[in-house]
Amino acid sequence: MGEHQSGKSPGTRGQIYVEIGIRTSMDRLWTLSQDPDLHPRWDLRFSRIIPTGGDDGGPVSFRYEFRLPFHTIKGTGTSLGHRFRADGQATSVLKFATADALSPIGPGSGYWRYIPTAGGVRFITGYNYRPGMGVLGKMMDGRVIRPALGWATAISFDRLRLWAESDIDPRDSRNRWIIDAAARSGGFIASALLLRRAFTGQHAAGATALAVTAALASWILPPHRTVPRAGRCLRQTPDPRSGRAPSALAALPSPPSLPSLPLPGSEGQPAGGK
Repeated sequence: MGEHQSGKSPGTRGQIYVEIGIRTSMDRLWTLSQDPDLHPRWDLRFSRIIPTGGDDGGPVSFRYEFRLPFHTIKGTGTSLGHRFRADGQATSVLKFATADALSPIGPGSGYWRYIPTAGGVRFITGYNYRPGMGVLGKMMDGRVIRPALGWATAISFDRLRLWAESDIDPRDSRNRWIIDAAARSGGFIASALLLRRAFTGQHAAGATALAVTAALASWILPPHRTVPRAGRCLRQTPDPRSGRAPSALAALPSPPSLPSLPLPGSEGQPAGGK
């Protein structure tokens, strides 16, 4: 299959790129990443994926949801997967859209590459989008939204790796990350309290040493191998081809956007209504 390098759309920045090596079979990785019931279990970017049509090797349409504490962002998408290619690789392309006024991500597209290696599979994604949320979204995109999405994608990929390689359920790896983050935060808090004691009380030298030790331990000690980390992923394209979308993306039809719903309290929608 040929390659297609799409140009940047107006209002977009460079694409988000994430890559990780996973020691598993192509079949297992394809199932964990392509099954709409399994995909949201490891991918922080989705809470739910609902297929709505298409099959027999053609484009598949779907709806997606991302649940926030007081709102659920909804959108639509189309995807097309090529499991068996002549070069042994597999690819999947995607286009998505939403009319949700609270979504920081507008229409966009992306791809997945599955490249067999001697030790498993190189799993790659690249995607781009137009910022949502109007002027505020454009202001926040480069400094907040896009870095957060890159981090969420990378840590999701490592959760997938732990699931595929070691059969660690994504919920368990999430809980281990929370415990690790809480322990490190506790170490920094303890360090700050010890420094305060060093400046205001006796035994300043001992308290300072303990504060420095706690801070360094929280910062330097690596997490356990079963704790997911975004840092295990490559975030820059190692070669030009990895950063190019498969040619199938250009011909993939764009999905229709869901109707935009009025925000609670706005005209035609009573506050607190559904």
